[in-house]
Amino acid sequence: MTVRFFHTSDWHLGQFFYNHSRQYEHEQFLAWLLTQIQEKQPHALLIAGDIFDVINPASAAQKQLYQFLADAHSLAPHMQTLMIAGNHDSGYRIEQVEPLLAKYNAKTVGVIHKNADGQLDLDRLLTPIYDAQQQIIAWCLTLPFLRPAEITGINEHTDSSQNAIAYLHQQLILEAKKRKTANQALILMSHAHMQGGETSDSERPIIIGNEEALSTALFDEVIDYVALGHLHKPQKVQHAHIRYSGSPIPLSFSEIHYKHQVLDIQLDPSLQHENRLLIEALPIPRTVQLHKIKGELADVLSQLKALPNGKIDSIDRREYVDIEYHTLTPPPPNLRQQFEEALPQERYRLVRISRQYLASEKNGGADDAVHLEPPTPEKLFQQIWRKQGYTADDDVLQDFMSLVQDAQKSLESESNT
Repeated sequence: MTVRFFHTSDWHLGQFFYNHSRQYEHEQFLAWLLTQIQEKQPHALLIAGDIFDVINPASAAQKQLYQFLADAHSLAPHMQTLMIAGNHDSGYRIEQVEPLLAKYNAKTVGVIHKNADGQLDLDRLLTPIYDAQQQIIAWCLTLPFLRPAEITGINEHTDSSQNAIAYLHQQLILEAKKRKTANQALILMSHAHMQGGETSDSERPIIIGNEEALSTALFDEVIDYVALGHLHKPQKVQHAHIRYSGSPIPLSFSEIHYKHQVLDIQLDPSLQHENRLLIEALPIPRTVQLHKIKGELADVLSQLKALPNGKIDSIDRREYVDIEYHTLTPPPPNLRQQFEEALPQERYRLVRISRQYLASEKNGGADDAVHLEPPTPEKLFQQIWRKQGYTADDDVLQDFMSLVQDAQKSLESESNT
């Protein structure tokens, strides 16, 4: 029996891009996705984490998600929506609305739970996928972002984060093997950084301490498809059936050239392994363009003037511009005004200006950027650390990020007590 499902991830609903809301762009993506659901009627929609951009999303972002789920259910009543928490999400928060989700044939797995005897609750991590006749055609193994505090110390096999991750995968796949029949597919959905994955600068690091990215060896050959979240670039990882779907919109200027997509998967476990998967990338239309302008000052001004004209009334629909200009001298005091005047009027949002000194300058080409958005904890730490005269090497930075993860975990726990 063929199971058809959509694989998507990293929506980051509620994101502010250099203090500009992405709500309009997300609205357009979700409207497009609803059209695909109505047309293709998949058995399931898999959302592989980072549903929201922050652990405490604004009400507008939450409303966007729940309205989408209601609309999707009305268009495809038999479709199941399965979601996992990513490192940007509060696992406890997205699980709190389970009664609401059930009304829309949706389920979320936010955290790893334990049974009364202290062992892993594997039953909660295994979700059957049904066809229109309510026959089980696949099992989805759902693994949210794995925080060490949730998975270590359960037994002698979970004394470290890496051991616990390996043990959890092993036990979950073993339980799935017991449940599946020959004509049922096994799909694993996970939010993780896999070895060999290509990253962008908008992805919050989730490798902490001295832990490494995860190996695809965790996935038994019995798994027919691995639906990954976290990396924003659509890509396969070592094997054709292990994939990141990527984010639906560019979340930084480094993602301008990404081919944003939703993966439409058709899987027939009765066929030979090399023939059982049919994967189609559904390209997502980009509704707001991003422009990265580089060069010496005169060249930058020329490029800005050459951008397309045409007024865009709504500020939320105007195109983003990032300028990196190269110079040997300090900037003139009216530089931003020069850039703004060179841009065609009422069409663009100039969100970032950075200065790149040419290599002949004393500092050897150091980057002097003016960021128009709040700094991340990582960047703030690096700035303060350098001001104290220290070098923020990898070990120091990893230790700091480990503390940040612990603080986030503590905040999540407090918000749910």
